[in-house]
Amino acid sequence: MTEKLKGTTTVGIVCKDGVVLAADRRASLGNMVLSEKVTKVFWIDNHLALAGAGSVGDILSLVRLLRAEAKLYRAKVGKEMSVKALATLTSNVLHGSRFMPYFGWFLVAGHTGQPRLYSVDMAGGVTEDRFTAAGSGMEFAFSILEAEFKEEMTLEEGVKLALKAIKAAARRDVFTGGGVTLVTVTDEGYKEWSEEEIKGLLE
Repeated sequence: MTEKLKGTTTVGIVCKDGVVLAADRRASLGNMVLSEKVTKVFWIDNHLALAGAGSVGDILSLVRLLRAEAKLYRAKVGKEMSVKALATLTSNVLHGSRFMPYFGWFLVAGHTGQPRLYSVDMAGGVTEDRFTAAGSGMEFAFSILEAEFKEEMTLEEGVKLALKAIKAAARRDVFTGGGVTLVTVTDEGYKEWSEEEIKGLLE
């Protein structure tokens, strides 16, 4: 049944000092909510992250593959894969599987020299963005991002905007809800924010 769990809203924002990924935590099966504790933003390497909207089983399978490839790249080359390289790898995997696809839409983000964000669709199409959203509540998230995103936002401003976009989606999209996973990636590395830190920002 796990591979059938779906429904989410994910958001990505590039800031001057890092990149923000946020997602709700609800998983649904049809019109039924099955979990409010699902993680949809993942560590790939010290400065690399991925968020997925779609089939939970497919997302987890791709995450395992990308983690293994990132580890292999580090062992072979002696350094961390770049954000662009991870986006290209994700695209190649998805395009190569297009006849038996991963049912998901992915945001690839990180900070390997500079903060970067890519959107990768199910067929492997890649778009680099300054901000983006994916999933069942993306229209509602985009309405907030389009109105309030500014170039050279600080990380704190980006975090608050991402939370606001997810909150807007949760208010209008029945498949979005259950709290928020919030991740930032800066030159110092990957950080997943605690529930207490998120609660403090929402208040």
